Amino acid sequence: MKIDKKDIFHIAIIIVGILFLAVPIFHSNLWFDESYSVGIANHSFQEIWEIGSHDVHPILYYWILHSINLIFGNCIIAYRIFSWICACIMGILGFTHIRKDFGKKVGILFSFFSLFLPVVAIYAGEIRMYTFAMLVVSLMCIYAYRIYRNEGQKQVKNWILFAIFSLASAYTHYYGLMVAGIVNLILFTHYVRKMWKTKEVIYEMKAFLISAVIQIILYLPWLLALITQMSQVSKGFWISFTFPDTLIEFFTFPFTGGTEYSKKIYAILFSSIIVIYLIYLAVQNKKHKEKIDKKETQLIKLSLGIYFAVILGACFASLILRTLIIYARYMLCAMGVFFFFLAFYLSKRGKQHVIVTICILCVIMGIGVEIQLCKANYDESNQKPFEYLAENIKEDDALICVNELNAFIVVAKFPENPFYFWDESEWKVEEAYKAFGNRMKGINSLEDLKEVTGRIWVLDSRNNHLLEKIEEQYEIKVIERTEYNTKYHGCEYTYTLIEKE
Repeated sequence: MKIDKKDIFHIAIIIVGILFLAVPIFHSNLWFDESYSVGIANHSFQEIWEIGSHDVHPILYYWILHSINLIFGNCIIAYRIFSWICACIMGILGFTHIRKDFGKKVGILFSFFSLFLPVVAIYAGEIRMYTFAMLVVSLMCIYAYRIYRNEGQKQVKNWILFAIFSLASAYTHYYGLMVAGIVNLILFTHYVRKMWKTKEVIYEMKAFLISAVIQIILYLPWLLALITQMSQVSKGFWISFTFPDTLIEFFTFPFTGGTEYSKKIYAILFSSIIVIYLIYLAVQNKKHKEKIDKKETQLIKLSLGIYFAVILGACFASLILRTLIIYARYMLCAMGVFFFFLAFYLSKRGKQHVIVTICILCVIMGIGVEIQLCKANYDESNQKPFEYLAENIKEDDALICVNELNAFIVVAKFPENPFYFWDESEWKVEEAYKAFGNRMKGINSLEDLKEVTGRIWVLDSRNNHLLEKIEEQYEIKVIERTEYNTKYHGCEYTYTLIEKE
């Protein structure tokens, strides 16, 4: 049997890419969103459903984390490895699925972009749902295409897998729900048009309706939670729009993951090179329209159209909810579609030397981002706040914080201590923050601390706001105060150990 050199090259890219993504992930640091994931993973499936219904995301990912928790315990590295595995499978899809459906060159580029674009390196080790969402959404789109391509055949397997991944997308992230809705709508519209032409009910429409009904029935239990979440989001949300930073973030995010781990000028320059070349190809295609394959053009427009339809859907939802829910990181759910667009468009329309140049630039950017990731993730400063607390905190010591997100990272690390959260800014998140443990208690004012005795750790900001408020209410003795800065996500920690007199 003759060995295909392109397949060997493809497998080599996947192996190197998998190792590349693994380099920055072996650490136990947390930032706030990750601390929420770690906290909620300690709860039962039923509790995750109840707590998650007050969060801003669906619960499938948290259920998976809880399953990992049951096997490996509350292991931060195990949670990170799951995100990394999902990112690795994305790259493998280029060989197992994309190559078979669209050719070897498209498959190689899809694997390359899925493993080496800086945006993937940043999120491959995050204890969040994004690489999993990217994976299930990509699989849903792949099986939707296979259903379309094999029309006229009975495709029970493809329909089952499509329905599973469509439902998984909806239960993982609401941007995933949008992609699932868009893809299902595209299939439905296509079959309606086909029936209109043939004047008869086709097999695909029957299969689609069965799939749609099953998906809706299985999603109905979550609809009540969705309505609750929408009402909470409509009252206020943390996402903001800043000109021009938000636009720059959206522009650079698909290629670099934003500007957190790369200089803004480099992120803009790298993204601009790719976008300008894509625009150049589009202009050239218009000039030579008669040479363009219509089916290829349809796929290009469809993949890019789905990506931008999600952005438009988020804009529309923001108008309905009267609050901004457009966030660049959420677009990771549709990133597999975007990677396919890049791979397919460049392989079908691009010049070989330009594609190689873009890939080289991608590797350079990826290495630069990975170096910054490693510096941040493995810096010695990251563990000092928790080593200090582990050495000094006692079993019955209480923790208290106001609306200070970094404080919840501490709580996730020390879930056994009683914890008091004063929602002074009225975030109305007490139910959602039950994720941080059964020992967390929401208080309406500092008067609720009058029954608390013993030592209290005040998890405050640098301006001592909470400490000053406590001093106004009670006679206290300050035993010790310390501050820490960490490289990981630039977190700041301020601890003040007090006793009430």
